[in-house]
Amino acid sequence: MKKVFFLSIICLMALTIHSGCTEGEYVDLGLPSGTKWKTTNEINPNVTNDLYTYDEAIQKFGNQLPTSKQWMELKTECDWSWNDIKKGYEVTGPNGKSIFMPAEGFRGCRGEVSPGGSSGYYWSYTSIGSDGAKILEFGPYMVYISI
Repeated sequence: MKKVFFLSIICLMALTIHSGCTEGEYVDLGLPSGTKWKTTNEINPNVTNDLYTYDEAIQKFGNQLPTSKQWMELKTECDWSWNDIKKGYEVTGPNGKSIFMPAEGFRGCRGEVSPGGSSGYYWSYTSIGSDGAKILEFGPYMVYISI
């Protein structure tokens, strides 16, 4: 069964699996797994409650968050091009289709908010203990998956 993902801001940010997709909202990037991704992450810059701590993300999305292996596939199989105007990455798959991942900063696990524009952080489902999980982190010059 192919998995479908959509972007959603989470404490860091997060990507979640979504089983019932609407035609046109999701794109097949041509990845070996067949994963489909939401084309963009619509964000309201005036709302910080779209950012979740790890515990909040697990409570709201559960195992719909991607694993670190799924993040790694996106990182290694796609071309990542920083967009200085939109402040984020255009991620283009092997088939030429793309998604946009905004650098919206994060809300830390204690509630502190870091402004966006220079970095983005997305949760994974792959836990590193009771307080967190592996993450995808990026900025204009790097894309990193925590170990």
